[in-house]
Amino acid sequence: MKNPILIWIIKLTAVVILLQTLYFKFTSADESVYIFSTLGIEPYGRIGSGVVELIASVLILIPRTTLIGSLLGFGTMVGAVFSHLFVLGIEVQNDGGTLFILALITLTCCGLLIYINKNKIPELLRFKF
Repeated sequence: MKNPILIWIIKLTAVVILLQTLYFKFTSADESVYIFSTLGIEPYGRIGSGVVELIASVLILIPRTTLIGSLLGFGTMVGAVFSHLFVLGIEVQNDGGTLFILALITLTCCGLLIYINKNKIPELLRFKF
């Protein structure tokens, strides 16, 4: 897939979803506190996942680091989807499954970005500090 417009739509979709949840995580919104309390990782899990999502968002937008950001976003969303499936349920506090659907969309976008940038994986594996 070499359509730059489509790639940017995928990137922006993932980034917008990741960034819009930060407000709720960083301001201790009731729903975020409920979710992370239910998971037993409040407040560190809430704040930590917010920081990871912020870093992933920035990295996704930079063409050279899109793969790394996508891997971070994908891993975070795998955790979110599993949390919904095995602990929280699809619907959280009568949200109609919105958070679960947003996690699936972000997971899919990050997965697509990983696939699109798969040719950069060998370079990433050769990285030395």
